[in-house]
Amino acid sequence: MKIAMVSSWHVHAKGYGNEFKAMPGCEIAAVWDENSAAGREWADELGCKFVENYDDLLADSDIDGVAISSPTSMHPELIIKAANSGKHIFTEKVLAIKLEDALKIREAVVANGVKFAISFPHRCRADILLAKKMQDSGALGELTYARVRNVHNGSIGNWLPPHFYNKEQCGGGAMIDLGAHSIYLMEWFLGKPTRVVSAFTNYTPREVEDNAVTVLSYENGALGVAETGFVSVNTPFTLELGGTKGTLTVRDGVTYATEATGGKWVEASASEYPSVLPSALQQWVSACNDGAEIIFDIDLAVSLTEVMAMAYEGAK
Repeated sequence: MKIAMVSSWHVHAKGYGNEFKAMPGCEIAAVWDENSAAGREWADELGCKFVENYDDLLADSDIDGVAISSPTSMHPELIIKAANSGKHIFTEKVLAIKLEDALKIREAVVANGVKFAISFPHRCRADILLAKKMQDSGALGELTYARVRNVHNGSIGNWLPPHFYNKEQCGGGAMIDLGAHSIYLMEWFLGKPTRVVSAFTNYTPREVEDNAVTVLSYENGALGVAETGFVSVNTPFTLELGGTKGTLTVRDGVTYATEATGGKWVEASASEYPSVLPSALQQWVSACNDGAEIIFDIDLAVSLTEVMAMAYEGAK
């Protein structure tokens, strides 16, 4: 398939371009960017043409799909136009800032029958897959608690691009960006929350929050805690799952204590880990070329926006 890269705005855009370029079964045919200078430079790096006008890009019958890494605020217009032009769509998370826009995107994707995938990389990891496997096996019992801490030092290290603090473009700060991983993992383990409250702060003088905690309540009485921020150093990704029969922690490996271990904490052996899943990009290309399944589909994308909107409403 022939792919057009749409915007170099996101910090993962160049990585996506490199991944596509190295992937069998696809070719980067063009670049469009709301910043023409950046787009031309990127097209030169990728060895493809730059298209100034987005409508002209979508009118190109040689292009099968678009990979969108634009400002989140531009997603509704760019994705709906692409769907209506019959182009398959890969997008960076989150899908949209507002649920109403996410639903409009879904309507266009479904109506035009295009292949859609959103980037949920943490759901491809072997350690996270092992945690889910143990939950599904009943080894942890019924989950009553989950916590995800996903942080870095982007604000205090000053390595995030300035536009990542632009509220109009992003819709928020640390939670809607880095915290999105925590939110989609919470839904995978605990389902859809019934109530969401948040505490957001600004440790640095930015327009949006760079330190955030969201607490999610569920119908069965379970609680989920999503911790994120751009102001922490030397903090590895951490997932905790607590249930009626055991507890599990993902932090530089997987450890757990269950009824089967007699309550003793043990470290998961290499043989226990499932194989990693193909990335969302790989799923998308395989679906477009061979009809393979896309796990991270439009419904999961809409649901992420829905819960994220609840998180921001809960901060008010």
